[in-house]
Amino acid sequence: MNLEGKVAVVTGVSKGIGLATVKALLDKGAKVAGWGRTKPDLEHENFYFYECDVRYNESVQQAFDQTFAHLGTHIQILVNNAGLGIAGLLEDMSVEDWHTMFETNVNGIFYCSRLVVPGMKELGEGHIINISSIAGTTGIEQMSGYCGTKHAVRGISHSLYKEVRDYGVKVTCIYPGSVQTNFFDNIDSVTVNDNMMRPEDIASTILHTLESHPNYHHVDIEVRPLMPKGRKTLGKD
Repeated sequence: MNLEGKVAVVTGVSKGIGLATVKALLDKGAKVAGWGRTKPDLEHENFYFYECDVRYNESVQQAFDQTFAHLGTHIQILVNNAGLGIAGLLEDMSVEDWHTMFETNVNGIFYCSRLVVPGMKELGEGHIINISSIAGTTGIEQMSGYCGTKHAVRGISHSLYKEVRDYGVKVTCIYPGSVQTNFFDNIDSVTVNDNMMRPEDIASTILHTLESHPNYHHVDIEVRPLMPKGRKTLGKD
């Protein structure tokens, strides 16, 4: 897809992967609508922010209506990036925290995707990028709720791409390992460090996927830091 002039929606744009993706798309000439609870520190003639909490269908519908009214065309790109993780043993997890993760990470993808798919099918072109996690491919101790949501993202992505592929619409699921973002602010066992991937790295993968040939479809992309514990050196005898 040639990104010049295309209309893209990115959720969770206040910082991290979302903000890096917005900047990368703007550099390619796209018009970007950022949906999020907090406006990022970004001013650009082609960036439009709409307050949105993806946990709530009414909020997503309002952001969608505003985007369509202001930009006057169907959305061609959706990056479902909004998400969060809360650590804890399953037996200790509060019902509220469990619901918050599923409402954000799973329901949010449903609320956003269902609105853009009809327009993409009508255009015969479109791409939905869902940001899952390595946690969507395995189990992680004390992250059962988060892993559950990201496994759900994988299942939704695989099912949806089979529903829309014959209309020229792509769905790609990306599974990042550790990234230098605020995701770890509430996870005491992990400290953000320079051995993690950068948000810009994930954004570059998203661009590569979007700019692929119309008949070339990335279904799953797993990305990890090369040296998560730093570079090893050869010992001397």
